[in-house]
Amino acid sequence: MVYLNVFTFPNEEREFDFLMGIKRTCYDSFYPFKILSRHGFQRIDFEPITILYGGNGSGKSTALNVIAEKIGVQRDSIYNKSNFYADYVDMCTMGLETSIPRNSRIITSDDVFDYMLNIRNLNEGIDQKREELFEEYLDAKYSHFQIKSMADYEQLKKVNAARRKTQSRFVRSELMDNVREYSNGESAFLYFTEKIEENGLYLLDEPENSLSPNRQIELMKYIEDSVRFFDCQFIISTHSPFLLAMSGAKIYDLDANPVDVKKWTELENIRIYYDFFKRYENEFSRGEPY
Repeated sequence: MVYLNVFTFPNEEREFDFLMGIKRTCYDSFYPFKILSRHGFQRIDFEPITILYGGNGSGKSTALNVIAEKIGVQRDSIYNKSNFYADYVDMCTMGLETSIPRNSRIITSDDVFDYMLNIRNLNEGIDQKREELFEEYLDAKYSHFQIKSMADYEQLKKVNAARRKTQSRFVRSELMDNVREYSNGESAFLYFTEKIEENGLYLLDEPENSLSPNRQIELMKYIEDSVRFFDCQFIISTHSPFLLAMSGAKIYDLDANPVDVKKWTELENIRIYYDFFKRYENEFSRGEPY
């Protein structure tokens, strides 16, 4: 499914005309101007899976966030914008195949990190409360409590509950189980599966962060299935070889000058991986340890 079919960024000439009207001495940054135009990146024609590939500083995350701002999708984490961000976005244009679903969103590394941190903090709070409930159980079970007024009613119920139940049953009844007992990678993968719904446009900014190779392969399959069976469209910034290898993905190489569409096997980082493992091919075939 394709919801967004084309997007254009301002070229160097349009950027120059705009910047000439600004008093340059007032500002030390004109971000995101001059980021994408330096490599002639002016237009994206989208497929159901479109990937923006490039090294650090190539502008792939900038492009993704500009697109997200222009089409107005949901985001969880706040994105820091420069003084000229809105001006730059206004100069961009887009073409839609059909209206963008309301559940569409951008998912960034900050979103995933905040989600994992919230789970960790919640579980730590639950663990601390569990220890407190152990103490409450012992105090209630072996106390010589007597009710003196209605104000003592809640404590009476707690004493009776402690005397009727084992310690573990008492604590479970008073406290929810840990929300998650997953690794960071499992929690990160869970975040993607919770946020990606049917019939949506999803922009993923380096989703491989916090994911092991196995989890990256799972995410790759999840994205492919979401496109094939659930009418989703994805725009992804990544340099993960697993995500770059996705079936049918259209890849823009932002390291190229000018930016060009390439096969994943033609990308520089992929060739580095290939040459490295090829060099040690005999060790793999002999089954030798590291």
